[in-house]
Amino acid sequence: MNFSRQRNREDPEINLIPLIDVLLVVIIFLMLTTTYSRFAGLEITLPSAEADPAQNLSNEIEVAITADGQVRVNKQLLRANDVRFISEALKLAAASQADPIIVISADAKASHQSVIDVMQAAQAAGYPRISFTIQTPPPSL
Repeated sequence: MNFSRQRNREDPEINLIPLIDVLLVVIIFLMLTTTYSRFAGLEITLPSAEADPAQNLSNEIEVAITADGQVRVNKQLLRANDVRFISEALKLAAASQADPIIVISADAKASHQSVIDVMQAAQAAGYPRISFTIQTPPPSL
């Protein structure tokens, strides 16, 4: 004899709707509390130079750039700082030199654009050899 009653057995089921609701709330919470930071610049370590003392060559043209953007070619102040005028000054300074070296001495607080302008002027004048002066670190004890 079968004493068990006839029951409709339902398959067990997991309701996923409350789980989805909780996960959405957690995601929203994380999105609102997360801070996104952007860095405007890169942290780099500039190389230091330890070289022999520089040799003064006869075919060098010294270009100095001051902190306020003034340009001097062979210690003569230029009245304009545009690329065309700097290029003409470089051509005049290298009048009889065959292949001059442009030596750029820029102040640490000079704008990057000033240095780029001098480099473009040297390229426009046809002088591809460019060098930069550096400050060597003091000898360590």
